[in-house]
Amino acid sequence: MRTINSIAVLVMVMALSSCGNEDFPQVRELAERIIPEHHELFVFEAVEDSADCYEISMNGEKVLIRASNANSAAVGLNHYLKNYCLTTVSWDARNPVEMPDELPSVEGTVKVNAHCGDRFFLNYCTFGYTMPWWGWNEWERFIDWMALNGVTMPLAITGQEAVWQKVWMKHGLTDEQVRNYFSGPAHLPWHRMSNIDYWQGPLPQEWIDGQAELQKKILKRERELGMTPILPAFAGHVPKELADVYPSIDTTRVSYWGGFADEYRCTFLAPMDSLYAEIQKDFLTVQTEMFGTDHIYGVDPFNEIDAPSWDPQTLGNMAAHIYGSMAAVDPETVWLQMGWLFYADPAHWTQENIRSFLRAVPQDRLIMLDYYCEFTEIWKQTQEFYGQPYIWCYLGNFGGNTMMSGNFRTVSSRIDDALANGGDNLIGMGSTLEGFGVNMFMYEYILERAWDTGMSDDEWIEVLADRRLGYADEGVRKAWRTLCDEVYTEHSKTGHATLTCAHPALEGNWHWTTKPSTNYPTETLWNVWETLLSAESDRDTYGYDVVNVGRQVLGDHFMAVRDQFTEAYKSGDLPLMQEKAAMMLDIIDDMDRLVACHPEFSLKDWVDMARSFGETPQQKDYYETNARTLVSVWGDSYHLSDYASRAWAGMLSSFYKVRWEMFLKEVMDSFKAGVPFDAKAFDARIWEFENAWAKSSHEIDYPEPGDPVATAKEIIAKYR
Repeated sequence: MRTINSIAVLVMVMALSSCGNEDFPQVRELAERIIPEHHELFVFEAVEDSADCYEISMNGEKVLIRASNANSAAVGLNHYLKNYCLTTVSWDARNPVEMPDELPSVEGTVKVNAHCGDRFFLNYCTFGYTMPWWGWNEWERFIDWMALNGVTMPLAITGQEAVWQKVWMKHGLTDEQVRNYFSGPAHLPWHRMSNIDYWQGPLPQEWIDGQAELQKKILKRERELGMTPILPAFAGHVPKELADVYPSIDTTRVSYWGGFADEYRCTFLAPMDSLYAEIQKDFLTVQTEMFGTDHIYGVDPFNEIDAPSWDPQTLGNMAAHIYGSMAAVDPETVWLQMGWLFYADPAHWTQENIRSFLRAVPQDRLIMLDYYCEFTEIWKQTQEFYGQPYIWCYLGNFGGNTMMSGNFRTVSSRIDDALANGGDNLIGMGSTLEGFGVNMFMYEYILERAWDTGMSDDEWIEVLADRRLGYADEGVRKAWRTLCDEVYTEHSKTGHATLTCAHPALEGNWHWTTKPSTNYPTETLWNVWETLLSAESDRDTYGYDVVNVGRQVLGDHFMAVRDQFTEAYKSGDLPLMQEKAAMMLDIIDDMDRLVACHPEFSLKDWVDMARSFGETPQQKDYYETNARTLVSVWGDSYHLSDYASRAWAGMLSSFYKVRWEMFLKEVMDSFKAGVPFDAKAFDARIWEFENAWAKSSHEIDYPEPGDPVATAKEIIAKYR
């Protein structure tokens, strides 16, 4: 393959200068951020085309990328990086961008058109499970990743508490009432979705102010890169204290959510109440003054909560008033609505109710997100959302869980079907992931399928294997084919995690928030891990894959050993129980030191970033408690405990291992005493430990980062 002599070209560039008059300077700046040593070797030009497209060719010794707009130009750049340089740009700022010394040349012209013009990304929950402690460094890389992967419609809900603070104080509430009404930072998505109020409040003022400033940077960069950020609008959620100011308003307490106590329940203002439109006007006016507008607003009034009425006509009336309140302020309003509610509550959201709700909004002024298409496609159940525009979405991760999951081939066939049969109102594709887990390649794949690259799935998998390793290796290609064909066959589920992260139990999984199920023989993944380790590479992406596959292997193996422990308990074999108990704890220790080999698997980073938002020790402890709570007990009862479980270095040793140690000891102590193991009494004791851990700010003994390959080989030698 012909290459570009980077030194010679750099000299030429310095002599000639680019004069700063090229098309898409924002994409040039993106390239300079991610590949600073090579960015001058690219030329970006605009083409006149109403549809999204890009072309890649050579312009002398430079790579020429011609595109219909800045977003398409960024996708063209990424196409070249992935397919020619075998380079992966991660959504995580901690991961390096690894480039060849010399850039490969392009033969002829590569032209790619988009299947659809809208590509959506994010979920309200992502702002809690992944993003609450991000600063500009993390956001900047992620926005670059979105641009490179063609995202045009990112959810953009950061900083809205600064808007609400002004609105609620205008309506007579005190600063103390307003900040108490907000939840702690990591739980704000569920406050915003009308699920919980007051939890771990009051929200600090420095957080509110800092997030508003961060949102301005986020929106500026997203707009520069050709995106249309989706800002929020008023969905009916109000502080209960508002009734003290307006005693005659029509409000209802929403249904209980997530096991939270009554004091945390939310209050909903009827859209037909005259105050609703007034609050909507105030909110959109203040938000536009602070952040501007792109005229598409995310509004989700009934996420996992009951509507005040399930009468079809009333539901339609509410939808009409919600839309009307926005359109009265912004005549260009388009309402974006999650389709999750139709999946989550099919008993209430009958076809009659869905039809009434959707058709109450003027045609093409409502966009629906078909939220969980890898499992259930709502467009097939609703006559393509009764004609309203919709976006096909892959969810893929609940809670930021660290679990290898995703049904690659099924997703591929469903995308083919949607593109062929989804109707003219299918306007886009995207993802609604709850958190960044361990399967980034699935999201790269989903977003790339929005483009007609002409690449088959098998070809795509080969390139994926090559760019993770840095070169073509048939063994690693085979390993990735096995992953996509035999391991990534099951859709992601709520609570999908290995048993190591579960509340201990003798059989099954104690609670729905940890589902360790897999669809492949454990031996299959052992073989993949060993195949990966037979290659050699100094790439960070390769090291990550070694850690991630090994983490899953050990998690799967742990469940098998737990079952052996239980059989020994039932058969009365104490020595075997002791042997299997020791092995289980060893597995957790080995997982802990393995995941410590890559920074993405780090409780320390999560905690340190949270603490960085505070200035005083008390403030730092507040943020740490909020951060620890989300990834452990979650709320004020066991109902959501472990939902956001993470097999992270430090968390494995300080939280999960301690729970299993307590459990194994008590089971064996009961056996020795000749009494049945009292699971209920144990659950009460462990709940005390879990809550104490969540509220603690004690230093955790983190394992030292090691070499991922060497560590993995040591572990394999121990267990194989």
